[in-house]
Amino acid sequence: MGCAISGLAAKSEFAEKTSEDAAAPAYPSEDQIQMIKDSWKVIRDDIAKVGIIMFVRLFETHPECKDVFFLFRDVEDLERLRTSRELRAHGLRVMSFIEKSVARLDQLDRLEALALELGKSHYHYNAPPKYYSYVGAEFICAVQPILKERWTAELEEAWKTMFQFVTSLMNQGYQEESARQRQLALSPKERPDKRNTAL
Repeated sequence: MGCAISGLAAKSEFAEKTSEDAAAPAYPSEDQIQMIKDSWKVIRDDIAKVGIIMFVRLFETHPECKDVFFLFRDVEDLERLRTSRELRAHGLRVMSFIEKSVARLDQLDRLEALALELGKSHYHYNAPPKYYSYVGAEFICAVQPILKERWTAELEEAWKTMFQFVTSLMNQGYQEESARQRQLALSPKERPDKRNTAL
């Protein structure tokens, strides 16, 4: 049971493309952007349902992800999660981010700023980049049944491309914030002094 991408090989392939040592991910083509936007019009009618399915599946397939979520860390009963108001609220926040990403696909600078900022905030949530691609894979699995016959290999590739692009930017934002926090943690004597560079 489940979708094709839920297999470990497919997920690791999805994750490999978003690792920090990989080449910069492709930006969705104009055709892919249009496919994503058209499919979003159907998906958005079920965003609460998709958000819950996505996170319950995430916790089923990657139970270690629950450690990032203080509220769900000790919940073993996945059925209880399905009815959790907190999980529903978090799922809606993630779906809102996806909606904003879809809306900004024609505005690269705004999409980049959004994803970088989210990556920076995830540093403060102690949510490392290794988990970001899992959410994209579970989103794809959750929306396939909603889109039914509209789901195609091309549409799947379009969504994968968008998630790989966005998660690479989130990863970059996380790394930037991590470096900034390390710099702030240094004592004033350990910080490079820009005024004394002429020595």
